[in-house]
Amino acid sequence: MTWDRVERLLGEDVLGFLRTQTVGIIGLGSGGSFAAVSLAMSGVGRFILVDDDALEATNIVRHAADRRYLGQTKVEAVADLIRQRNPSAEVKVVVGRIEAHADLFDEMDLVISGVDGEGPKYLINQACLDRGRTAVYAGVYERGEGGDVCVIVPGQGPCYACWAEHLREGLADPGAEPELDYGMIGPEGTLSAEPGLWLHVVRIASSQADMALNELVQGFDVHREMPGNTVVLANTWLEIYEGRTTLPYGAEWLTIPRNPDCLVCGSMYREQDSAQVSLDDLINLGQVSYEQDESESS
Repeated sequence: MTWDRVERLLGEDVLGFLRTQTVGIIGLGSGGSFAAVSLAMSGVGRFILVDDDALEATNIVRHAADRRYLGQTKVEAVADLIRQRNPSAEVKVVVGRIEAHADLFDEMDLVISGVDGEGPKYLINQACLDRGRTAVYAGVYERGEGGDVCVIVPGQGPCYACWAEHLREGLADPGAEPELDYGMIGPEGTLSAEPGLWLHVVRIASSQADMALNELVQGFDVHREMPGNTVVLANTWLEIYEGRTTLPYGAEWLTIPRNPDCLVCGSMYREQDSAQVSLDDLINLGQVSYEQDESESS
């Protein structure tokens, strides 16, 4: 297998570095599976895949794996897809929920969240804060109308709890931008779980993988400074800001600030013990959930 074209784009030193990096992908559903294979094809050499689901017939039209893998666990299916594209890649598969495998974060250089539930996202958030790991989160809106991707770097900007609370409140940068209005958030701050096409899901997942790759190459010339820590992508006409419609394939960049009174990361700066905060308290900060298939956990 030759990496000639990737090497010509990124450089031999960058490609060599990426081969040493371990990316943890938690949730190997429609978005997570695409992100995993995309990063393997971009030169990342080590993966930790975590998911407890098996591939079912209803998943096939929205997953990187095809009918050959029916009945297998998603982590095993995606691990095989990675090896088919990047035979030298090292892949650790973990069939289970991340709640039972928090020690795996110690082995990860960067984390990709492919889960839908807010509970696991807050666990990922806390684990990454504790270890100083960057995490990249993504969510797809109902019917695939759009989605968002955010990069959370401990000590630089918000944690995921700050981020979720801010978007639930419907504000981006209050001093500079109008009010956010996705046009689909219900009174409970949630998004309806309705299906979307995989081609719309993978536009979000591709951005998540690209932003993760960009974070990995910090310090190299190929690294790009992004205009914010969050991008909201429109697949169709989407009212991201109230009274202003973003055109199909358009995007809006946001900089979500850190909440100094955040129950999670605020304690890092106040030197208080965040362990006294319950998971239910954290989940209630930001009740934004994203669409998923009824048969698919991520």
